[in-house]
Amino acid sequence: MSASRSISARAFGPEGGREIARSLPDEVAVAVTCNGSTQAVMMCSPSDLEDFARGFALTEGYARPDQIERIDIVEMAQGIEARLWIAQEAADALGARRRMMMGPVGCGLCGIDSLEQAMRPLPVLASDLRLDWSEAAGAVERLRAHQPLHDLTHAVHAAGFLVPGRGIICAREDVGRHNALDKLIGALLAAGITPSRGAMVMTSRISVELVQKAVLAGCAVLLAASAPTAQAVRMAQAAGLSVAGFARGGRIEIFTHPERVRGGAFDVA
Repeated sequence: MSASRSISARAFGPEGGREIARSLPDEVAVAVTCNGSTQAVMMCSPSDLEDFARGFALTEGYARPDQIERIDIVEMAQGIEARLWIAQEAADALGARRRMMMGPVGCGLCGIDSLEQAMRPLPVLASDLRLDWSEAAGAVERLRAHQPLHDLTHAVHAAGFLVPGRGIICAREDVGRHNALDKLIGALLAAGITPSRGAMVMTSRISVELVQKAVLAGCAVLLAASAPTAQAVRMAQAAGLSVAGFARGGRIEIFTHPERVRGGAFDVA
């Protein structure tokens, strides 16, 4: 399946009306299964789905990378199945917390059946990663060079991985910001890249589920073009995650654990 489609439309403006063709991002229902049992159904861009399945399995607690034996991507009449075959001990643990989830675009917590699951405890990160403030401030801008689907459609999110001194080394796109981050995490794991080596960069706001996914992947810095939510800041502070927002125009605002971002003179006024 293609990640975008050309759709006819009729455009109107001061100069009159005309027929146009517009490239729009596609989305498809993707069922994530583990050993034949459906665990979640998410609306995703139909690209990089092995990366998505691998990252989603880690960040949702289904299986660690070393517990995944095989991933099959199978197109069906109604959508796509991302079939994970996982080790028996992971399957047994998953059976105890099996849930069904229908996730519309922009929603990362739909289908969770308790407040305890939504606000799950997170490990506390310890990291000696350091970023220069100017590198962090320019991260979202640098990510723009890795967004071909956005350039075509102007309607998708991106997640990138910034390594100090090297820039953005990996990026993934999707109609859902959570899916883009899962795809990025999966791509890093597949390439043998440790997420603790760099920062994750988002084109979106920072919400609770993005904090959860970054922490569970072991990444200590999360940068974004927009703002974090207050709850995301509280959760990130407790988990040892550095969260920074408004990374645009050569500026950045760091909300938690600012010691990981090096800067010049600091004005406390």
